[in-house]
Amino acid sequence: MHPTALIFDMDGVLIDSEPAHKLAKERAFARFGITLSEAVYDLYKGRPDETMMSEVVPTLPNLSVNVQEMLRLKHLEFETVKHLAQPIQGAKEFVTWARTKFRLALATSATPRNRQVALAFLGLSDSFDFVVDTSGFTHPKPNPEIFHTALRGLNARSAECLVVEDSLAGVTAGKAAGCCVAALTTSFAEQPLRESGADYIVHNFGQLRQMLED
Repeated sequence: MHPTALIFDMDGVLIDSEPAHKLAKERAFARFGITLSEAVYDLYKGRPDETMMSEVVPTLPNLSVNVQEMLRLKHLEFETVKHLAQPIQGAKEFVTWARTKFRLALATSATPRNRQVALAFLGLSDSFDFVVDTSGFTHPKPNPEIFHTALRGLNARSAECLVVEDSLAGVTAGKAAGCCVAALTTSFAEQPLRESGADYIVHNFGQLRQMLED
């Protein structure tokens, strides 16, 4: 494998923010006495909050708030727990190394504000040649639109690009965009990542760097 460009997801790849996002959603729903199963949260890992709320909220009986209000409450709760997010081990060092060898893009389902805050926290604000967040696409992962946008931004062909993902929806989207996908096992186990189409499975950034250097 000899890519000339890399496209990174952010949550679960560069920063471990999923527990904080999940806790914020749990607290938002708990305001109304609602407890969702782990399977529901797993289904929406790596996908925008708006996708989850627009699909889940209408199915909840006797709920007195709409999708936009639940989104507002989730974001409010996230502000109180965002300090729980931590860098993925080796992520910053890997991106710093990769900048010297590849064109880099970020393709994240985070909002512009959360994306900016996370990259500043990681010290990676100026590390990417092109960035796509929720302001830059209409159809979320597993739709490949976000990666098509990143490819255009990098002026890269899908065949020369490696996507670095952690979620099943992200892997599916990367493959649908025609890219090779390396999946980190930070959010899902190896088997479901392979079943979603991942070309490579890596457990850490050291393995990914070794793979790219071979």
